[in-house]
Amino acid sequence: MTDAHVRARGGDGSGQKRDLTYPPLPQALSVPVYDNHTHMEIADGVGDGGDGPLAFGEHLDRAASVGVRGVVQVGTDLATSQWSAAIAAQDPRVLAAVALHPNEAPVLDEQGLLDEHLAGIEALAGLPRVRAIGETGLDFFRTGEDGRTAQVRSFEEHIRIAKEHDLALTIHDRDAHDAVVEVLERVGAPERTVFHCFSGGTELARLCAERGWYMSFAGTVTFKNAQDLREALHVAPRHLVMVETDAPFLTPTPFRGRPNAPYLIPITVRSMAETLGTDPATLAEQIAANTELVYGPWDDEPTTVGESS
Repeated sequence: MTDAHVRARGGDGSGQKRDLTYPPLPQALSVPVYDNHTHMEIADGVGDGGDGPLAFGEHLDRAASVGVRGVVQVGTDLATSQWSAAIAAQDPRVLAAVALHPNEAPVLDEQGLLDEHLAGIEALAGLPRVRAIGETGLDFFRTGEDGRTAQVRSFEEHIRIAKEHDLALTIHDRDAHDAVVEVLERVGAPERTVFHCFSGGTELARLCAERGWYMSFAGTVTFKNAQDLREALHVAPRHLVMVETDAPFLTPTPFRGRPNAPYLIPITVRSMAETLGTDPATLAEQIAANTELVYGPWDDEPTTVGESS
């Protein structure tokens, strides 16, 4: 797990032993979709009784077997962004998003390295299979007042990079809805802006709908205590809805707490379809079309980016 995700997620705090085995394969979708946000470099299924880390090829093969056509592999610091770009260059089922996670920004700023690492992200932004800048945004859950100036500056620079390279922007927004919206409206959001792991209620969903911002729903929408997310899903226009795992985190019900992976997307899609009172195939077709509009085609020929890190 990267330092950014340690700071973003913390532990579960329960002190209880988790089931670290991967869930079984779900029933395949009849219409394929994409996982538009995953972290295949993070191994969560490790430890006593766990399955151990999966190679990215195994992740992708399992996903393909259940109707997940491709993934967006998301970086959270310079090293994982470089790895994401390299994997996208090797496998046509992968596109990359590159960024410094909001919780990285204060640490890098304190070390005097923020500008250098932002320049590294901008260098990656010119690669053909890098299709998004993210995950970037604001996180007021783990970062206190003293780190917010650096977070905002980093966020603004990521927005600039996305716009200058005509890339999608992937938003990380944790306990910071109003501040994220303020920055987007002040500096101008990119044409294709995605709220990853949408965590707002109906008010934010309506605002996103008005602005044409995409809302990507993760396994959290299946949680019993997430009625606010299901209400937001009802508000979200279908042409702005996407789906993701944020793997290895946020595993959908009934496997909450176990390692997540792109192949579990069908569970979330079926739950979303049930919430909306629609057929899973109809919803999957819309989600796939939306995802391709945001990131472009997956079937471009991969090009060599160099060694993965």
